[in-house]
Amino acid sequence: MNIKISINMTILSMLSEFESALAEDKNKLRIDLLSQLVNLAKNLPYPASGQIYQRWQLFAQIAGVDLSLAKLFESHCDALSILNELGYQEEIDDQIWAVWAADGGPAPLQIKDNLCSGIKPWCSGAEFIQKALMSYKDQQGQAQLCIADLNHSSITTDLSHWHAVGMHATKTARVTFENTPIKLIGRPNSYLERPGFWHGAAGVAACWYGAAVRLVSFLQESCQANPNPFKKLYLGELAHQLEITKQYFQYVAELIDHKPMLSHEREIRILRAQTEQCCLSVVERVGKALGARPFCEDATFAQLMADLPVFIRQSHAAFDYEQIAELCLPEQSLWEL
Repeated sequence: MNIKISINMTILSMLSEFESALAEDKNKLRIDLLSQLVNLAKNLPYPASGQIYQRWQLFAQIAGVDLSLAKLFESHCDALSILNELGYQEEIDDQIWAVWAADGGPAPLQIKDNLCSGIKPWCSGAEFIQKALMSYKDQQGQAQLCIADLNHSSITTDLSHWHAVGMHATKTARVTFENTPIKLIGRPNSYLERPGFWHGAAGVAACWYGAAVRLVSFLQESCQANPNPFKKLYLGELAHQLEITKQYFQYVAELIDHKPMLSHEREIRILRAQTEQCCLSVVERVGKALGARPFCEDATFAQLMADLPVFIRQSHAAFDYEQIAELCLPEQSLWEL
């Protein structure tokens, strides 16, 4: 079944209604739309199920309207994929999930006797997500996962540490747990070692890419309405980069579908780096080509321009390039035709 085609019209209608809403109404509409997307996408293909490109298409489509919504939806889908991959399908329900995997913070999570205490930083959707799949380090320093029901009275959220204008609508918070009941998931390090860890990382890049495509569409429309050679030059440069990036998404999707039990880490790190570079070019060149007007007068354009630079900082930049080099070193003749 082609998921993109089967739910496309319904999603387009919902996204169109959301985009045309007044700014003050969008916070509530975003949560309502997230709930509807969660319900509609129950049959969304998991990574390694043979249709991962359709999954990325949906993320990109949503991201072209609202990156905060895409971030929250992708996180929900990632949580369900992790549970499925690690053999905990029975935990999957109709609630809205998130993956909270940021490390650090003033008081890292401590787990004892299935009770959780500490502070988890960078928790997106903390005020309305219903369940979280959280990472923590055990006493041996190994990565572990647990499930927390966020309706428990022992949990408090603090939004005061998020100062960015971009991605503000994700309602990202520090979350404090005080002897909160949790359920342990999987073996030590199984979260990081599973192939789906990298398959999911590519899904995040699909969100970045979807926002970039939408921003370039503003330039394309401007070139159609009021053409000049300078705008066309920028559009040509970006068409070049978008096409290369799109082709690499398709290539990586075929790799994953053909060999789903491999992580394809090197190719996915390259995909994320390529997508980041493409997005940075889009932000710079679309801004130069169109000037200040859409930043000031078009709500969708302005929000995407604020959100995208924040979201792509989930890339690890120089560290990723170093890791790509390490993964290339054992191979010979990688780049020969």
